[in-house]
Amino acid sequence: MNVFDIIGPVMIGPSSSHTAGAARIGKAARLLLGEAPVRAEILFHGSFAKTYLGHGTDKAIIGGLLGFDPWDTRIRESTKLAREAGISITITTGAIDDAHPNTALITMTGISGKSVSLQGASVGGGNIQITSINHMKVNFSGQYPTLIVLHHDQPGVIAQVTTLVSNHRANIANFRLNRQEKGGLAIMTIEMDQTMDKESVEEIRGIAHVKDVILFKLN
Repeated sequence: MNVFDIIGPVMIGPSSSHTAGAARIGKAARLLLGEAPVRAEILFHGSFAKTYLGHGTDKAIIGGLLGFDPWDTRIRESTKLAREAGISITITTGAIDDAHPNTALITMTGISGKSVSLQGASVGGGNIQITSINHMKVNFSGQYPTLIVLHHDQPGVIAQVTTLVSNHRANIANFRLNRQEKGGLAIMTIEMDQTMDKESVEEIRGIAHVKDVILFKLN
């Protein structure tokens, strides 16, 4: 346990779980989209669904979608700022099977027409767990620089990606692979002790059968 765990995150209040964590989930969705959003649909589950208005979870998650960190004072005005930026926001509540009580499912569309979805949970102290990307199961916290590699499940792809990571002196802390089916779409999540530069990420993007690469750096 460190000091951060005891005193909690620097944030716009009132709740580390319902505001700081929510802001990080929103920012993760923005990073996944990789461009300015024009539309976002937010589904709140469990405790988020019951208390989001009172705790400001809606403002926090919208602030994250705008790229704000949990301590950014602009979160207080995020709904207004999103409207001024021409972003259409829809918020609904509902149940998600086997989900943590503080869970949000975000579907975003960007200026290019690109659409992505991300499901994340606020697990306490401002910490989050991303559990689904584009309806495929994943599991990472965002506490490490994390590569998300969407690819076709073909022999040699994992070896090529991890070799490039190693060649750029980024040590792998955690590695997970999820796939829809043998030979179908798959997602690698690679949490690293060090980050990678844009050129290195583009090298990975150029590997055969790789469809997209996102580098998450939430903190």
